[in-house]
Amino acid sequence: MPEVSIRKELTLLEEIFHEGGPQAAVPLRRAAALSVIRNPFAGAYVREIAGFMDDLKPLGLQMARRLIEILGGETRVVEGYGKGAIVGASGEIEHGALWHVPGGYAMRETLGNAKAIVPSAKKVGGPGTRLDVPITHINASYVRSHFDAMEVGLTDAPRSDELVLALVMTTGARVHARVGGLKASEIEGKDGLR
Repeated sequence: MPEVSIRKELTLLEEIFHEGGPQAAVPLRRAAALSVIRNPFAGAYVREIAGFMDDLKPLGLQMARRLIEILGGETRVVEGYGKGAIVGASGEIEHGALWHVPGGYAMRETLGNAKAIVPSAKKVGGPGTRLDVPITHINASYVRSHFDAMEVGLTDAPRSDELVLALVMTTGARVHARVGGLKASEIEGKDGLR
């Protein structure tokens, strides 16, 4: 398979202290790691592309470790995650789907025992395209307080022959979460849902 060629990387850290209500005792921290890589399949239909997922695994692990580091260096603080991809205009949406396995499993592996499926979003777009990366709790997808999204993107990416690959991790629930549902303290941890 083709070599992974990185043009640039971006790491973001957002801290949310309140959303108009009382100040949170501990701010919610959301972090995103983005890598802009050359899309080896841009410009032509290639039937067999799945092998490129194996080539992306080291990048996924590197990005996941970078997120843990920016969030304080300890996996125990991470409570939410998500992933996404933006495909340049000479590519196809299926090229973004190549990030499902290497991005999702990298986060689950680095976090140790994460059980929930890693939510995902992908789209085709040009430079400056923004993507809302969905977020859920790392151990139970039904924990409503952790349903969230983080918008990511770069002004000069993706170029037509590039992919922007994104991973997101968070340290907790939305600030002022109060719409009920399963609480993080009630997780049974059996199936990644509850």
